[in-house]
Amino acid sequence: MTSFRLYWSQRRILVSALALLLGASVLFVGSNLTHAADVTLTLYNAQHVPLAEAWTAAFTQRTGIKVDMRSGRDFELANLLVQEGELSPADVFITENSPAMSLVSNNGLFTQVAPGTQAQVPAQLSSTRGDWVGIAARSTVFVYNPSTLSQDMLPVSMMDLANPEWRDRFGIAPAGADFQAIVSAVLTLKGEDATAAWLNGLKANARVYSGNGAIMRAANSGEIPGGIIYHYYWYGDRNESGANSSNVELHFFGNQDPGAFLSVSGAGVLKSSKHPEEAQQLVSFLTSVEGQQLLSESNAMEYAIASDVPANPSLRPIAQLDAPLVDLSQLNGPRVIQLLQQVGLL
Repeated sequence: MTSFRLYWSQRRILVSALALLLGASVLFVGSNLTHAADVTLTLYNAQHVPLAEAWTAAFTQRTGIKVDMRSGRDFELANLLVQEGELSPADVFITENSPAMSLVSNNGLFTQVAPGTQAQVPAQLSSTRGDWVGIAARSTVFVYNPSTLSQDMLPVSMMDLANPEWRDRFGIAPAGADFQAIVSAVLTLKGEDATAAWLNGLKANARVYSGNGAIMRAANSGEIPGGIIYHYYWYGDRNESGANSSNVELHFFGNQDPGAFLSVSGAGVLKSSKHPEEAQQLVSFLTSVEGQQLLSESNAMEYAIASDVPANPSLRPIAQLDAPLVDLSQLNGPRVIQLLQQVGLL
């Protein structure tokens, strides 16, 4: 299977050609966006609020199209969309992780994303159905305290954390959408039996925390040696005071391990949107050069993934992550929750 490292290296070689091919798509944002001061879009937002606010403010400034934002968690809003069905007031849905996008897609609630917008995003980082696209990404990592875990003691694979020697030595946040997305990647890559066995091992070994930030703080204070989180918590804290990350480092699993999973944030237009053209323009803006530069220059510290905009230079280059290729449309959030409940992690 082709790795992300090879894919992104090949993509870098083709940047010039892609720039010519996608020029029309990029210019679409700069010159063809409709100015519609009388239109207000409803955005169901599960992304970080400051980032979503920056995106929508820039979009409104450029187009005159207002955006009314309703924020919540990935599955909270995804399940709400399923309940509302064709009566939903939402025009656009954006998330932190892909499984919530798959839930909405599997219920047939998205329309096709405009071809020009799809072309702005690598195919591996969007739905294979063409009904939503990636807008940002975050890497799975193992945060650890070098005072208690030397580099030669680190797990080679995230799957190793189910082994008895890791009992009471790391933290997870099973109630969070982030960890559930990671488990969904394990389920897709390893199958149900292996995933269930792994989760049983985590149930025996891991300490449970309320979120990624709590895991990092616990490792930083020496309460636990390490834990599974997303990369941007560490980079974001180091970018500020470093108060919660000064004693810890990040271990990138690489080797196309499930622990190198690159989780993708998505954006899609609802079939029931009352303003479908303007909704498509918002998704196009998020994946445009301008939208991705806003992401790259923000304090979110997530990876820019569209329109060949480089990620924040503080981050490990995405081509070096050696992430496994995962069909994002196959990530099964509901089944992951069932498995977590069966083993007693929820």
